Amino acid sequence: MARRRRGLPVNGVLLLDKPKGVSSNHALQRVRRLFEAQKAGHTGTLDPMATGLLPICLGEATKFSAHLLEADKMYRTRVELGVITDTGDAEGNVIERREVPSLTPADIESVLTRFRGEIEQVPPMYSALKHQGKKLYELAREGKHVERAARRVSVYDARLLQVEGTAFELEVSCSKGTYIRTLAEDIGQALGCGAHISQLRRLKTGPFTSDAMWTLEALEALETQANREAELMPVDVLVDHLPSLSVDETGYGCLAHGQSATLAIEALAPDALARLYYAETFIGLGVVKSAQEVAPKRLLSTVAIS
Repeated sequence: MARRRRGLPVNGVLLLDKPKGVSSNHALQRVRRLFEAQKAGHTGTLDPMATGLLPICLGEATKFSAHLLEADKMYRTRVELGVITDTGDAEGNVIERREVPSLTPADIESVLTRFRGEIEQVPPMYSALKHQGKKLYELAREGKHVERAARRVSVYDARLLQVEGTAFELEVSCSKGTYIRTLAEDIGQALGCGAHISQLRRLKTGPFTSDAMWTLEALEALETQANREAELMPVDVLVDHLPSLSVDETGYGCLAHGQSATLAIEALAPDALARLYYAETFIGLGVVKSAQEVAPKRLLSTVAIS
C-alpha cells in the first residue's frame, strides 16, 4: 500500500529574501511549514551570513529546480581590506592583519579589471564541495586541508559602488560556481593587503530578481493559505528559457502513457528540450526526437497516469 504523503499538494515558486544568520535549509523548512507543503526544495545554497534571493520550489516545481542551478547570479558585497579570515568572511577567525595602503577608487578599479571575464578560482575550504564523500567545510572544521583544483568561472562585471575607509562595495554579475568570498580574497591579495567580506546579498539568479522577494515575516503576516498560494509563481517559470510546444488531446494521451507524441516541430534540433502544453496548461518537459516527434522527459504527476 502506497504511503500517503503528509501536507498539502502546493505547487509553485516563491522568491524568498533569506535573512542573515539562517541556513538555506532552515529557511526552506520554515517556508514549507508556512505553506504546509508536501514537498519543497531550493535552487542553490546561500551561506548563513548571506541574505537575499533564494528561490523556493514547492511541490511539482521541485522536478524542474535543477534548471536554475546552472543560472547566472548577481550579488552585492562589502569587502573589508587588511584583515584575512580562515573562511573569507566576517564569521571566520582572523588569521592575519595587514596594513592597508592609501587607495583611491581608481586604484581599486585598476585591479578589478583583472577579475572581469573568464578567470580561474580555487574553491574555498569552507564550501559544500565534497572530497571523498565529505563536505570540505566539515574537513576544514576538523583542521584538515585538502588541495583543490582551480576552476574556470566567468565574472561578467564587477562594478565598484562606493569606497568607505578601508572597505568598498561591489556589485558582481557572475556564472554559477563563482565564490564571492574567494573573489574578494583574491582582489585583496592583488591590492597587497588581503581582504574578507562582511556583507553578501544575492540580487538575481537566472531570470529572477530581488524585486519580487518575500520576507519570512511578510509571509507569516498573510492570514490564509489561499493568500499565500496566490503569491506563488507558476511552475513553468523555472523553464521559461526553453522553447514551447503544444500538443492535442491525442498527443497528450500518448505522453501521459510514456509514449512519444506526433506533431509538427519547427526549428528545433533533435535532443532539444521543450516545454509542453496541453490546452494552454503546462504539463512538463519533452525531448525532440525528430521533426514530427517529441518524447516525454519530465511530466507533472497529474499527467503521468501510466
